[in-house]
Amino acid sequence: MILVFGGTTEGRRAVEVLEEAGSLYYYSTRSDGQQVELLHGVRLEGDLDVPKMIALCRSHDIRLIVDAAHPFAQELHTNLLYTARHIGAPIIRYDRIYPERSDDLAWCKDYREAMERMEAEGIHRLLALTGVNNIGTLRPYWEKAENECWVRILNRRFSQLLARKSRFPEDHLVFYEHDDTATLLQQLRPQAILTKESGLSGGFMEKVEAARKAGVKVMVIMRPEYPPHTPVPQNVRIVTVNGPHGLRRAVEQLLPDFFALKSGLTTGTCATAAAVAAATRLLKGETPEEVPVMLPNGETIHVPVGYGDGYAYCIKQAGDDPDVTNGIEIRATVTATVLHGSSRKPEGNREQPCRTVAIEGGEGVGRFTLPGFDYPPGEPAINKGPRQMIRQNLEKLITPLSLGEGLGVRLSIPGGADIARRTFNPRLGIEGGISIIGVSGIVKPFSEEAFIGSIRKCMQVAKASATGRVVLNSGAKSERFLKSRYPTLPLQAFVQYGNYIGQALSMAAELQFAHVTLGVMLGKAVKLAEGHLDTHSRRATMNRDFVRQLLTEAHCQLSIVNCQLSKITLARELWDLLPADRIADFARVVIAHCMAHCRPLLASSQQLTILLIDDDGHIYQ
Repeated sequence: MILVFGGTTEGRRAVEVLEEAGSLYYYSTRSDGQQVELLHGVRLEGDLDVPKMIALCRSHDIRLIVDAAHPFAQELHTNLLYTARHIGAPIIRYDRIYPERSDDLAWCKDYREAMERMEAEGIHRLLALTGVNNIGTLRPYWEKAENECWVRILNRRFSQLLARKSRFPEDHLVFYEHDDTATLLQQLRPQAILTKESGLSGGFMEKVEAARKAGVKVMVIMRPEYPPHTPVPQNVRIVTVNGPHGLRRAVEQLLPDFFALKSGLTTGTCATAAAVAAATRLLKGETPEEVPVMLPNGETIHVPVGYGDGYAYCIKQAGDDPDVTNGIEIRATVTATVLHGSSRKPEGNREQPCRTVAIEGGEGVGRFTLPGFDYPPGEPAINKGPRQMIRQNLEKLITPLSLGEGLGVRLSIPGGADIARRTFNPRLGIEGGISIIGVSGIVKPFSEEAFIGSIRKCMQVAKASATGRVVLNSGAKSERFLKSRYPTLPLQAFVQYGNYIGQALSMAAELQFAHVTLGVMLGKAVKLAEGHLDTHSRRATMNRDFVRQLLTEAHCQLSIVNCQLSKITLARELWDLLPADRIADFARVVIAHCMAHCRPLLASSQQLTILLIDDDGHIYQ
């Protein structure tokens, strides 16, 4: 059993991850202030010292602790370490993502140092964004007659009572409103703000950027070290993660029975890991057994790697997702090189190298032979997402001491050409090897039954969130665009259907949502328009004859489009083929056909909206 200590954004994200398993777990917070929907979790509330924690863990057979508490909750972190020692359970520390420390900020190890520096620098007007619990700590500053201090706190009765108890002037309390830092700076005109190093999820950069724009000094209390300074108890295993993918992988490793199916890594993540390993050996002379890889969402995971003669490699881990590429070896050869087209940019009287990362495909990596992909025909079949991952990770390794103008990366996959024949690549126009792909960097495994079950769970959470509208979408990309369309809806209102459009709509009917929005991109839309409520490629492919019918209904000149239609492999290429003045009519026709098949699945009292989304996020209705 798993026990999560949350009350934070990380705690909420931990819930989202654990809910995917459908297994029982416990979620503990100090108070009931955080609203979080639990389907399979049990909510626990109240302060817990070590004896109470131990008793709780033993009574609930806790075998894994997830510490998703605030980075400054030192007492809780310490208590969890000693609890873990007593019950013999490992700890997953779900930490935050922290931006690099910038030299233009004043970094202080504690509040005493911050107050000493403010006194030395003559800072007499301060806006403290460190919360109500630190008002007493700042007393030596705000009690001085020459200083004027405002403290921002949450607009809750408990916070107001704490502030009153500290005898802080009530007329200098300001209440937190979403993204109101810039407004406060304009109103109060402080010389400096004082904030904690709370990471990206704590809004740290929003506060810093607001202060920079206002010309206000930023004083920062540095986050405490983890584990805390107290000696770590013997035999306590700690695994640190800073995102949902890392959390799931850690749970799969430490408590294998919790998730029925195990996650894997995309070919893009494996290629990045191999490239990082090869670059680390080249630039630092080191050969670590695993390397850190930053995923597209900003979190970092650690991936096992190996080394050969002049290259590094990573073995593809597909988890329980059926994948013919599972177990393949993805190699990377990295060289320091003067890259083609690189230039030197002058800086003062000196020239500085313009460092870049060039990526090419070698043995076993396919090449695009048709248009419609991220890159033109002739380019190696390495999608935009993996290329960006490789560049972002390698650019962090290039320092002023590194050799050369940049790094050249050559990816290869022994046996890739043979493996590719068992994939969809030849049908899509990718020849000579496999493609290196992946948007999130992680492969989430789902059997059909499990995936449909996860949709149902998400739909139930959406219903429990009391939103009258559910927004169905195919995946992360379309969901991002739809969130911009419905910015006031809670996160729980957005549910991904994958390919199971019919199943998702039927669930929406059962749960009696008043408003149902279906967001669909063109590849699935042309299948749905023909009546395929399950759009998986095993069951439905793009029917060019039906597409011609849609184009005719939209009054498109087939003489212009038809000659190119037979050459396309992906429906999304239609966006480029259509005349600009016919796109809206074509979208209207596609939506009308989709509506004809979807509308009967809902009750007459339910409102259905179908939105067609193009690759750039334009939405047609």
